Amino acid sequence: MKSLDRHMQTAPVVAILRGLTPDEALDIAQALIDGGIHIMEVPLNSPEPLKSISLIAERFGDQVSIGAGTVLTADNVKTVKEAGGQFIVAPNFSAEVSKACQLLDMDWMPGVYTPTEAFAAAELGAHSLKLFPAELCPPSIIKAMLAVLPKGTRVLPVGGVDADNIAQYMAVGAAGAGIGSSLFKPGDTPDQVRQRARALVTNVNKKEC
Repeated sequence: MKSLDRHMQTAPVVAILRGLTPDEALDIAQALIDGGIHIMEVPLNSPEPLKSISLIAERFGDQVSIGAGTVLTADNVKTVKEAGGQFIVAPNFSAEVSKACQLLDMDWMPGVYTPTEAFAAAELGAHSLKLFPAELCPPSIIKAMLAVLPKGTRVLPVGGVDADNIAQYMAVGAAGAGIGSSLFKPGDTPDQVRQRARALVTNVNKKEC
């Protein structure tokens, strides 16, 4: 079993570390691990994202699943793989990125918003569907989508999901969630991130509205 699937079973939270710098990468990653979160995404519009990915991959190895977000091209996929990344997250659906992920054995989480995009991404082998922006998609929309998508399709809401509402999304069948600024933003201390991670892990398993 890939480390991403293993970590999704225990704590299905993808920490979106937008703005992370290489200097703080290891301390923030350790704080997330301490808080129970082992899936980390460094968006490519962060400062030196490939260096942060490489540092985390080298230090923590199989303790974490590390990947990149805001991946828009096949060339991006290749550079993330070379840096030690294991999965690819995108804000959009791209057949080009899907093909590159398949060729390099990278898990792919494309951004979708409509049932048409969701079905197309599922048919191309997406590991999970990033429902974005979740601010515009209440839990009832995820419930409706899952009723018609192929059985076993993983849907992860991203955008506007935090410790206060994550249990509501899980209750209707979300496979997890991507959490950004409510978990980490530039300037946060490792202790702040650790405390927020613990709160998220506690609530992600409640599965009650």
